[in-house]
Amino acid sequence: MKDATLIEPPNLPPAEPQVPIPLSQDSGVVRAAAVLAIGNVASRVLGLARETVKANLFGASGLLSAYTVAAYVPASLFDLIIGGMVNSSLVPVFSDYAGAAGHAAGETERRRHWDELWDVASTFLSVATVFLLVVVLLVELFAPQVAWLIGARNFQDAELEIISIRLMRLATPAVLFLSLSSILTGLLYALKRFTLPAFTAAVFNGTIVVAALVWPEQITSLVWGLLLGSILQVVLQLPALRDARLRWHLNWRHPAIGRILRLYTPIVAGLVINQLAIALSYNLATRTGDASVTYMAYATTLYQFPLGLVVTALSIATLPTLAQQAGGRLAEFKQTLAGGLRLVLTLILPAAAGLFALAGPIVALLFEHGRFTPQDTVTTALVLRVYLFGLPFAAVDQMLVFASYARQDTWRPALVGVVSILFYLGVAVALLESLGLLSLMVADAAKHVLHTLIMLWLLERHLGGLAGHHVWSSLLKSLAAAALTGLAAYGLAILASHWLPAGSFFARLTTVAAAGAAGLAVYALAVPLLDIQEARSLWQVARKKMRR
Repeated sequence: MKDATLIEPPNLPPAEPQVPIPLSQDSGVVRAAAVLAIGNVASRVLGLARETVKANLFGASGLLSAYTVAAYVPASLFDLIIGGMVNSSLVPVFSDYAGAAGHAAGETERRRHWDELWDVASTFLSVATVFLLVVVLLVELFAPQVAWLIGARNFQDAELEIISIRLMRLATPAVLFLSLSSILTGLLYALKRFTLPAFTAAVFNGTIVVAALVWPEQITSLVWGLLLGSILQVVLQLPALRDARLRWHLNWRHPAIGRILRLYTPIVAGLVINQLAIALSYNLATRTGDASVTYMAYATTLYQFPLGLVVTALSIATLPTLAQQAGGRLAEFKQTLAGGLRLVLTLILPAAAGLFALAGPIVALLFEHGRFTPQDTVTTALVLRVYLFGLPFAAVDQMLVFASYARQDTWRPALVGVVSILFYLGVAVALLESLGLLSLMVADAAKHVLHTLIMLWLLERHLGGLAGHHVWSSLLKSLAAAALTGLAAYGLAILASHWLPAGSFFARLTTVAAAGAAGLAVYALAVPLLDIQEARSLWQVARKKMRR
């Protein structure tokens, strides 16, 4: 499940469900993990392409902020109603029925279990459809009030409020298709059919890109792309369910519905607070300027790129093992968790340092085209750099949250999430007058720090901590390597800015590529010098894969 404390921009596609795949030597499992990884990379790359196209067509304008506010509604409703339910409730429940069918002794018993699975899936799809249609109708009726809550009335240009309400009404039906797509994804993952659902988010992002290019300079093209992309997510997965016997079955009292909701209860409390915090953060952002929401969206897209790749890969690799060890094998559980944390630090710290050093050149390369101005680049890079102070904490915290889920403890992370979000809002409001937009980035970093510290304290209290597992020594080594990486990348970027003609695409691409390569080279030299075992192990695994 996605960390309930992670505040995402509303124009991002729903996060891919991170499915606990049982790791083994079976080649089918390895292929499934590879497919999921490829799908996630495709989604992230197309997400960057989507933001690049938006920057070229609309810059950092208030018009794009109006779209961002409008697109927040279906994204937030999806996260609240279905998005957080997939990994915490749907996959476990569907997997029970699918597992029973797979282990049935005879044909008659096997058929009975399959019928039960299709009945449960049909019931949940039917109930969810009715509920979501009611939600969509309510938003359509009360769109002005919803826009007021998010902060559309704070736009200095009054026309932007009207535009955001109109776009909101057009975009809101997407929540129905986003949710149905995720329910189908949960069902397919329970059936261990990974290929098509792995690429739903990539299709979503790609559709927005195509729609924006087909109808350029029309802000409604982004909404039509969002709506069409959500529909295509459903259509894409239907071939994988060709043998499913799904039907309309509206049974509110089905036992599986109650079980799903009971599992989801600890999660939804944190998500409610999280969504309110997102709404209030955009409300605060609109008070600092019409383009502020857009700067946040661009910066957060880059911020989440390494976070999404690292956390998704490690959740697939460690969550199943943690879940298997949580039932009494405490020493092995702590060893696995410590290994995951060391790997997170090894990967995320140099990524954060490199992104911090090259924030300006990367933003210029990706976004400074068309209507996105050099001043927009300066502001977006500054916002990104402040965000990045919280990135390592967010990555470590995600691993700690997964560890709690593996122990079937969903209440404590949810409560910690509520505390950290309230802290976020307090810091943001307190600093808003003095720091303006940057107060939200400072508050976001402080929130991740607080959440991580509390989760570490809970780990120490309930499991005795991770002393003796070399996490702190790995942290110090990774910090040193990351600092060298960032300095090398920044130094070469400065030299390139003097050698290459300013403003050209070739100069920007060369600067990012050369500085990035310099950072990687220095990091590669630092790994053996500092004896960073996790990085050396990753390289060995990669070499074996390439040989195969």
